[in-house]
Amino acid sequence: MLKTTLDAAIKQAMLAKDKVRLTTLRSLKSQIMLAETAEGASAAGLTPEAELKLLNKAAKQRRDAAAIYNEQFRSDLEENELAELAIIEEYLPAQLSEADLVEKLVHIIQRVGATGPSDLGKVMGVAARELSGQADGKRISDVISHLLNNTNL
Repeated sequence: MLKTTLDAAIKQAMLAKDKVRLTTLRSLKSQIMLAETAEGASAAGLTPEAELKLLNKAAKQRRDAAAIYNEQFRSDLEENELAELAIIEEYLPAQLSEADLVEKLVHIIQRVGATGPSDLGKVMGVAARELSGQADGKRISDVISHLLNNTNL
């Protein structure tokens, strides 16, 4: 369980006096605890899929915040968000390389029978489900758009 892993990592961060790591890990643990106590939550705790979804959401929040800080020329805040993102990514599965992502998406496009940009939603639904946790949704969408606009599948 992710919560147990985070508890051990929090203790290590405390001993190392690593404030950024400690803050990030505590934030993740807090989000897990909120999800576990939310109305309608299972008494057995979070499923691995729910934990992965939670981690992806936290990573996306950090990416978006870093992009905003970059646009506002706030490099100090951007660096903090990127440092937190790096810590969160340690707990996420390895991301697909660009070549692997394109290869998998080409197979999905062919399997679904998509022929052009109008089929983006159909392909995106399957791709998001199959590649969950392996690639960012925006990255998947961008590659699918590029592939569907390119008729050389």
